[in-house]
Amino acid sequence: MADLHELVEFLDRELKVSEISDYPGAMNGLQLANEGRINRVVAAVDASLPVIEAVAAGGPGLLIVHHGMFWQGAQPVTGAFYRKLRVAMEAGLAIYSSHLPLDVHPDWGNNALLAGALGVVDPRPDIEIKGFRVGLSGRWQGSREELKARLEETLGGRVHLCPAGPEEISRVAIITGGAGSEIAKIAESGVEAFITGEGPHWSYCLAEELGMNLFYGGHYATETFGVQRVAKLIGERFGLPSSFYDHSTGL
Repeated sequence: MADLHELVEFLDRELKVSEISDYPGAMNGLQLANEGRINRVVAAVDASLPVIEAVAAGGPGLLIVHHGMFWQGAQPVTGAFYRKLRVAMEAGLAIYSSHLPLDVHPDWGNNALLAGALGVVDPRPDIEIKGFRVGLSGRWQGSREELKARLEETLGGRVHLCPAGPEEISRVAIITGGAGSEIAKIAESGVEAFITGEGPHWSYCLAEELGMNLFYGGHYATETFGVQRVAKLIGERFGLPSSFYDHSTGL
């Protein structure tokens, strides 16, 4: 068993929750408490009703997610939102969410872990959007098709490619999740390839016009890394069993 307060204090400190700005609906940190004792930790990407129901079936514990319960802001406690709270509370399931703080963490982050899995050399957090560093870039030597194959192997699924840039790639930029709309900003950075999860329809057309290789690996698939790493580390640090609940949206 572990103390919930100690777990939350550790996560808030290591993820720099109070220092990193995010969307208002992210509400990073502890979103739902339990009675204060934790005997297991489970990671998932989304705090959706199916995920909470499945994890709660295992009894008390801590659920760590990337996308929390409050993206729609203040809302009536009815319908699916009511059921999420009821199911979690009846099971003694606490819920902790970390969005941008987890994306950008130098060791636990989705960007850093995906870069490491792809073999990106010297990845640096130098992709700045709206005054905040949300992505990274680094060296990667090989062909466009080799990068696509490596990415599909890493993510375990199909990658959608806009092959508009150079066939040989030496530098890549990575922003996991839904950052396709930042294609113009990425093109200014001088990389030959941009890897993200998804983006609007027009981003493909703009990538063609800008001469940029754009790789869409899936919003869900590119953001499974961070929560898995955090759950494993928490388990090891506090002596708790840890696991990952995979509930892919396919998007």
